[in-house]
Amino acid sequence: MKKKILLTLVGILLLVAAIIGIKASQIMDLIAAGKTFQIPPISIQVTEAITQSWADQFDAVGTIESVQGVTLANEVAGKVEKIAFESGSMVAAGDVLVILDKASEEAQLRSAMAAAELANLNLSRTRELRKTSVISQSELDTAESQQKNTAARVEELQWMLQKRTIKAPFSGRVGIRQIQEGQFLQAGAPIVSLQSLDPVYVNFSLPQQRLSDLSVGMKVQATTDALAGRVFEGRLTAIDAEVDPLTRNIRLQATMANQDGGLRPGMFAAVSAIAPVEKKHIIIPGTAVIFAAYGNSVFVVKEEADKDGKPHLVCDQKFVRLGSRKGDFVAVENGLQEGEKVVSAGGFKLHKGASVVIAEGERPVPSTSPQPSEK
Repeated sequence: MKKKILLTLVGILLLVAAIIGIKASQIMDLIAAGKTFQIPPISIQVTEAITQSWADQFDAVGTIESVQGVTLANEVAGKVEKIAFESGSMVAAGDVLVILDKASEEAQLRSAMAAAELANLNLSRTRELRKTSVISQSELDTAESQQKNTAARVEELQWMLQKRTIKAPFSGRVGIRQIQEGQFLQAGAPIVSLQSLDPVYVNFSLPQQRLSDLSVGMKVQATTDALAGRVFEGRLTAIDAEVDPLTRNIRLQATMANQDGGLRPGMFAAVSAIAPVEKKHIIIPGTAVIFAAYGNSVFVVKEEADKDGKPHLVCDQKFVRLGSRKGDFVAVENGLQEGEKVVSAGGFKLHKGASVVIAEGERPVPSTSPQPSEK
């Protein structure tokens, strides 16, 4: 019995030893393979950083505003007798838009004019009598005061009659009317919006560090998704006197021609202020930039020798300071040298020191004068 148990234990030990030997051999093989294993290079596309002259372009979001724009309202209360315009139509300065009922004021004016005529006759008689000292000076003063009061009343009623005819203060396009004929309007009630559409203002803001690059008269371009494919051009006409203390932005205003009225007040617009003088910039494709909260960077490809002395390509990460953007390309103000090869596609897969291989493919070529419409 003891002999059988001993033989069983010996067999188990031999089996365990065999298993351990096999696993140890496999582990040694894996260790040996790991020493010689190399991560395959990552396929990328590269573009050479080149120097090109272009005018700096500062992009922002703007809002269209009319040079002249008001919501017309009545100054005196009254019932709407006639509406002399159609919603959305063009009107000229001085055109009659609304007439309020003025029968009561006309009757009062006739009475006031009669009283003024009588006061003038009384004043003439009183002056003649005063020359002969028939009446006292105080009676003459009373007649003169009455004549002035009646004349002032006539002027007041004439003014009230004029205010019952509402005219366009300037040429422009009216909006949708907010009144109906027969409606009684309290003083100050809104009637209709009137906007002058040619030219128009474009209001936008840029960071305070761009202030030294801005000057009145520089070219400004604007586009809007409401009029796809059209580029509106104008000039910078005003730079605000102060910087917003909350955003540290400077408010700007450009003036643009709008002969067909395509731009409407309140519209969103993509605005580009273009510097008048061209400067040399190192430019790269916008796809080459890795944007991050701690700083923007690019991957640069360079050649190194491996442990066997064979040359291979690796990437190095460089932090850059970006300048203006033109179409698909961006200027690099600091952190990159002309001629360096930057990764233009595939950079999201990379890390510093990663082995890379350049794939064949179409590379972006910068235009000599990119336009905002290329964005």
